[in-house]
Parts: sequence; C-alpha cells; structure tokens
Amino acid sequence: MESFKIFGCFTRKFVKAELQPPTDIKHLFDKYAECGPHMTAEHLQKLMIEVQGESKTTTLTDAENIIEEIKSRRKHPHMPIFSNTARKTLSLDEFFSYLFSTDLNPPINPQRGVRVIELDLWPTPNKQDVHVLHGKTLTTPVDLLKCLKSIKEYAFCASPYPVILTLEDHLNPTLQAKVAQMIIEVFEDMLFYPETEILKDFPSPEELKYKVLVSTKPPKEYLTAENAKNSNGSGSQKKQPSIEEQEYKANNDEKSANGNVEQEVCEYDDPSLQERPAEYKRMITIPGIKRGELKESLKVDPIKVSRLSWSEQLLAKATTSHGTHIIRYTQKNILRIFPKVTRFNSSNYEPILGWMYGAQMVAFNMQGHGKQLWLMHGMFRANGSCGYVKKPDFLLNFGPDDQVFDPKADLSIKTTLKVKVYIGDGWREDFRQTHFDTFSPPDFYVKVGIAGSPADKLMKKTKVKEDHWRPAWNEEFSFPLKIPELALLRIEVHEYDTTDKDDFGGQTCLPVRELKPGIHAVPLYDYKGEKYASVKLLMQFIFA
Repeated sequence: MESFKIFGCFTRKFVKAELQPPTDIKHLFDKYAECGPHMTAEHLQKLMIEVQGESKTTTLTDAENIIEEIKSRRKHPHMPIFSNTARKTLSLDEFFSYLFSTDLNPPINPQRGVRVIELDLWPTPNKQDVHVLHGKTLTTPVDLLKCLKSIKEYAFCASPYPVILTLEDHLNPTLQAKVAQMIIEVFEDMLFYPETEILKDFPSPEELKYKVLVSTKPPKEYLTAENAKNSNGSGSQKKQPSIEEQEYKANNDEKSANGNVEQEVCEYDDPSLQERPAEYKRMITIPGIKRGELKESLKVDPIKVSRLSWSEQLLAKATTSHGTHIIRYTQKNILRIFPKVTRFNSSNYEPILGWMYGAQMVAFNMQGHGKQLWLMHGMFRANGSCGYVKKPDFLLNFGPDDQVFDPKADLSIKTTLKVKVYIGDGWREDFRQTHFDTFSPPDFYVKVGIAGSPADKLMKKTKVKEDHWRPAWNEEFSFPLKIPELALLRIEVHEYDTTDKDDFGGQTCLPVRELKPGIHAVPLYDYKGEKYASVKLLMQFIFA
C-alpha cells in the first residue's frame, strides 16, 4: 500500500500496482516457446529476427548472452535454480523483463553526437584578441583558444565523422590571421585543407573521418565591394537588392519592432580592411557565397560548389515561390539555415521545413530546450547517432524530364505505421511521491504523433489512467505516411490536472525510418533532452 497525507490529518491509501506482462506478450511467448513454460536461446534468436527487427546475422550466442544478462538481474540472485535447463532459458516474467529493458531491447541506438559547431567571433574591447560570444545576447564571452581546445578534445568521442566549424566572423584581417594561426596550431593534422581553391564536389563524410572542416561566409566587406562594382557598371538603372541586403533589412526591421534597435559599427567599412589573410582563406573548405537576388543565388554552378546561409525567415519566404529551385541547388551545394536574430532567449524554430527542402545544416541553439530541439535530437538519433544522416533519395533524384521533387505535390501513402502503447514505469523511482499530485498517485496519459511533412503531421493521445505509477493503456494508433523518410515519431507523457496545466512526464522523438518493428522498451527524456534513469514505455511498432 502507498499512503498520502491530506492536510496532515487524514491518510489516503492506494494499492501499489505490480507490473504484469500484457496479453500480447503472453501470446508472443506462447507462440515462440511453442506453448512450453520456457523460451530457449533458439526460440529467442528466431523471435529477435522475425519480430523484433534484428539483423538476420543475429546469432545464437547473441540470444544466449541476453538470457545470461537477464538471469544476472534477477531480484533474488541467490535463489537456487533447480535445473540446468532453467539456467539457459527464459520464463514468461524473464521474457517480459527482456522486452522492457531499454539497454537490451531499445527501439534504436540511443546515443547522440553534434557534428556542426558555430563559433560567433568578435574582437575583445581592446581589439587585440578574439572571444566567442552569442552577439547581442546576454551571454558571457568565452576565450576562443579555450573553445578550440575543448572541441578538439571531444570532437570524435561520439563519432569518427568530420566536425564542421562554422565561423560567424566579425573580425578585421589582423584578427582573422590570428584565428587562422590558432586553428592550425590546435587541430594540426586534423584540419582538412581543400586541394584546390575551387571544389567541383564536396568530399563525402566517409572520406573525411577524423577531420575538422572550416566553413564561413564572405564578410560584410564583400557586399560593399559587390555593391560598388554593380553601381559602376549599371549606369542609372536601379538594381534589385540582394537577398542578403533584404535579409539584413528584415532583421533590423524586426529588431525595431521589438524595441531592440542598436547601431552596428562595422569595421569593414574601412576600404583598407577588405582583404582576408591568405592563411584564413586557405583553410576554408566550405565557402559561403553572396550574390544577387533570390533566384540568381540558387543557380547551380557546374564547375564549383558553394554554401548559402539563410535565416529561418528567408527560408520560409523562399519556399513559397522557389521550392524546386531550392531542391535543385541543394542536390550539389550546401544550404545552411540559422535562427532569426531576435531569438535572444535561445529559442528555436521548426527544423523540418529546412530538411524537407534539402538543407544540410539546420543550425540550432543547442543550449535551449523544447519541442523543436526534441525534433532535432530525434532526427539525429538515426544512422547510429554518428551526427550525419543520409539525405533521402527522393531529394537527390531527377525525373524523366529532369524534374526534381516538389514538396507541395499531392503524394500517395507509402506506408502506415501502427503504434501500440502498452505500459509505463519508472516515475516512482525518478520523482518524489508528491511531484505530480499531492494527495494521490499520478494520472498519466500518452501523446503519440508524427512530425514531418504537412500531410503526415498528426497527434493522438491515450485515455487518462488515474492513480497509477505504473499505468497500463493497451491502446493502438495508426499513422498513414506519405514521406516516411522525414517522419519523426513524437512521444510525450503528461499527468492530467483538473485545476492547472498538465504536468510533464517525459518525452522522446524517434526517426520512423530507423524504428525496429516489434515490441520495445522506449526510454524517455526530460524537458531539456536528458535521459531519465528509469522512466520508460513498452510499445509496439508495426509497418503495414
């Protein structure tokens, strides 16, 4: 029994629920144990391949190791086992324990690694050194050398694939030369140098393992020089503003609307500071470009590759009229999207729009938290969480008449994902008794849905299970998917409250294309994306 005090005078008692295998699991055990009382390693191996989505190379030894591990986790390890057969088999309860183990039976690989890091570089007040600072926000400056050394130390802990340093450069040539020297001295042989000044194609991540690449856009002096060149050659004809000028004006207009106007002093207004030092130019693998109006900037150059850098607002604007041009550009070149300048609180935007139009770098404020960052975590849990996810083929392929994918086209359903939510557990271990309700156990429900293309977006939820730390829902949901390659399965647990906002009980986001079919233990994460020690759900995934 579990007791709750009411105003210090009365006591409410609730029966503690015991975890019981759902009916589906009992039937699955009977089927693969051939109606016997124990499941052998051969039975388990067959089930892992046929039901649980494991590789056909899963061996009998793999199954035996799982049985051995489950046996070692028994609640009473000193309890005698009376037969040799029982040592090498699983009972129904032990089979249930295996299915509900997040480490032995996860839906996908749960690790995480970041591969693109932006450093916002500003001169120190005395103009003699460089520090890293999220410009125009209330953040503390950090020494650049300290950042570079930390990146080198942890760059390849989670993944061997290349790390890309995006430099947001607000420096004069003297400080640029100093930055180049720091980067070269810190990363040494890790630093990748392009063999030629013009790259016809970008190397693949496989070719760049354990390498650090530098990406940056031309500084503001480029615009000054381009504008001067255009004005000299255009006579009295009025030229349409470039996309960068439009974006700069839009950002400043938004600052004005929010009362955050600040005059920006640009050192590049000095014509003597319009040339980058050679060392700085040489180490740039992924060069940014600034050219012309929107349609002009999306033209594909057959002899070289480049990178465009757009704000979230410019992306939204461009997709309304230039969607297929964006797709075609990103088949050969890199498109980077970044948060709008007024996100002073480190909030984020919806990342799926960028991915849907082929953007390779969708930059986020990783120090933030919330739904948008959960989607980012979910997308990059794919591919073994190495930090790189292969772009879907439909974004790379050409049609018979050289046409490319149109995100606005009406597509047919490719597959249907069926999701069943069985039970949840772990809140009593990870939360204090009165965290959710002061006078009773919590009333949990689960929200399950799809984040992805507009046609696939859908959220559903289970019924509320009242007064249960270990709720059992046994509810199934179906999600027809038109673009499953970009679909993410959103899972959230909330605690129902009649008088206030529902309490948060955990979340996760999983790439649909990597979900293993079968019944799996799904670990949940807190609001900031950190994994809970014990909280998990038992769920089933079926593709029809």
